[in-house]
Amino acid sequence: MKQIYAKTVIIIVIVGIVSIFSITGGQGVQNNPAGWRLPGARAIIEAGGYPTIQAAIDALPDEGGVVRLPPGTFEISESLKVTKPDVLIEGAGTATHIKNVNTEGKSALILQHPGGGDDRKAELWRIRLANFRITGNEKSGNGIEARRINEIFIDGVTVSYHGGDGIQLYYCYEDPRICDSLMTYNKKTGLNMIGCHDVIVSANQFEENQDAVRFIDGFNLCMTGNNLDDHLGNGIIIENTYGSVVSGNMIEECAGTAIVLDRDCYGIALSANVIAHNSSGGIDLRDAHGCTVSANAFTISGKDALSIGPNSGRITVTGNNFSNSYIGDGKVKRGTDDLVAAGMVLNGTSDVTVVGNLFSGVLPKAITVEGQPSRYVLFGDNVLVDVASDHGKLVESLVKDNLESSR
Repeated sequence: MKQIYAKTVIIIVIVGIVSIFSITGGQGVQNNPAGWRLPGARAIIEAGGYPTIQAAIDALPDEGGVVRLPPGTFEISESLKVTKPDVLIEGAGTATHIKNVNTEGKSALILQHPGGGDDRKAELWRIRLANFRITGNEKSGNGIEARRINEIFIDGVTVSYHGGDGIQLYYCYEDPRICDSLMTYNKKTGLNMIGCHDVIVSANQFEENQDAVRFIDGFNLCMTGNNLDDHLGNGIIIENTYGSVVSGNMIEECAGTAIVLDRDCYGIALSANVIAHNSSGGIDLRDAHGCTVSANAFTISGKDALSIGPNSGRITVTGNNFSNSYIGDGKVKRGTDDLVAAGMVLNGTSDVTVVGNLFSGVLPKAITVEGQPSRYVLFGDNVLVDVASDHGKLVESLVKDNLESSR
């Protein structure tokens, strides 16, 4: 009797083991507890149970789902591709490290409709990337490349050392959100957005990319609360865009210019930013109309803290502080080899209000007038301390009620 019982137990164990391997073999692991009873619930795919990350992604049903990436370093030599909607790919923080070792210019992660993502009939919706690190090398392509993904959401992602852009969004038309992420040391742009609309870029850090952010041929960018530091080129480049706000950002030590507006920009507010120690300029309005520059701190700017060029006009400049490193009691914080601090340049522009600003200790002048005469400028209620200024050279303009002093 005991022998029969023992044999029965052994058979049951063997059958159980075989059943488990039959279910999971070649399919990976889907975290679908037997107790789940919710109608419509889909399995969560645990990538650790698959031979590759791509295999785990490919296991997603057509309706989408969740892929969880375990901690570890995972080298890839071909692009990972997500071709289904309503997908969440989530890691375990920076402990999940996808490393692109490709040296043929291929992107690390591509989000794209299986039809190619080249027109509005080939779009995907609602893909989220969260909580992992993805790196490349100087010969790889973009880090994350999203083509026509509506309502894309990227948060908590570190994107570094890629040969192309860190993140490139190509005609992600509806409501992209890039939040709480880190884009560093990419050979091209940290975050490059082409043809995107109604965009949130908030609480991110950018460091030592070529340019930090490019926003081209789109509208309704809301960029707030980001930190941009030490870029080899420019900070933020906006072209052919309207109805946007760039506010509450820290933009420091770009080798180029902190913010550039070009190619038919209009209706944009640049407000409450700290623009510090940028070598080639603070804000450059190359082709912009109907824009506001307000409440910014332009401190120790290397060249032209604010420049309004001949292709720009109808600009409001108010409540800004243009300053050197003065800290009171006749002292400046910076040493004698770092006393640069620039003011504002008007170059053949017109229809500009410059009201309620403070210019202190800037060189060569608070207002420098260049090129063709700037006309129809209201320059009033400003304070000028320890500066020279060309505002008296303004033509067909109103200059009144300014306070000038020397300490």
